[in-house]
Amino acid sequence: MSKNKSNIVFMGTPEYAAKILRALAEAKFEIAAVFTQPDKPVGRKQILTPSEVKTYAQQHLPAVPIFQPATLKDEAVAAQIKELKPDFIVVAAYGKILPQAVLDIAPCINLHASILPKYRGASPIQSAILAGEKQTGVTAMLMDAGLDTGDMLDFAYTPCEDKTAAQLFDELGDLAGELIVRVLRNFTNLTPLKQEGAQATHCKKISKADGLFGFEESARQIYNKFRALTPWPGIYLASGLKILELELLHESRGYKFERAGEILHVDKLGFCVSCGESAVKIIKVQEPGKKPVDASAYLNGKRLGVGDIVS
Repeated sequence: MSKNKSNIVFMGTPEYAAKILRALAEAKFEIAAVFTQPDKPVGRKQILTPSEVKTYAQQHLPAVPIFQPATLKDEAVAAQIKELKPDFIVVAAYGKILPQAVLDIAPCINLHASILPKYRGASPIQSAILAGEKQTGVTAMLMDAGLDTGDMLDFAYTPCEDKTAAQLFDELGDLAGELIVRVLRNFTNLTPLKQEGAQATHCKKISKADGLFGFEESARQIYNKFRALTPWPGIYLASGLKILELELLHESRGYKFERAGEILHVDKLGFCVSCGESAVKIIKVQEPGKKPVDASAYLNGKRLGVGDIVS
């Protein structure tokens, strides 16, 4: 396959972005340079670790220069990008706002992991799950000075009703890779569509505090929190008990129990707990400072059974 003539500067950081970079490389686009976040200390030993985008580029695009500026506001960075003479700047979960000096160099196309104008901001995948959306996807968007406010070029859709955030990050990375290849190949034929600001919703960066929940919430809310926030920050009770695995009990749908948090049933796989509405089945848990255990082992250790309250 011959190379696509478009010259691309790619900007991205996590695995989602690495999948998009891979799609561009496999479609034989000319990658002029890769920009990604600086290596960050990870884990208890704070080992300096490169981003997934840097790792992919080093392994599969050894001739492509990699830049990791601490800021994009430095005029030298914009000058550096301009010298590369890109036809397009493709951006995916880069983690920094692009200043006007960079936006003016070439069309900047962002692959945002929601169907805009819904879920502008830092956590579109988790926020769509938390809101109970049945469908989500990726928007290819021409970037402007606002936060995810630019004109839309094309979309990719997928159902999301029972998927976890981890599954969606994986799937949407693949969809975004297919989308950007299609958009770049058909760019001159696309008509940018303005976003309806009145329909916009915004989502904040996820914090550890977002994982706190109580059984007073509905089973569906708890299930959505679990899907959205696992593996990080995870969901946990005020006692610190972390829920590592659970199921939504569809047969209890709409049923209101007298007491939230009551153990309704115990079997080898786990235990069922009443919620503000309906019930969930807890399968694996972890107490603060302890190893993960099966739910049945947790009950045995606490001497809890049917009729007791999980607090």
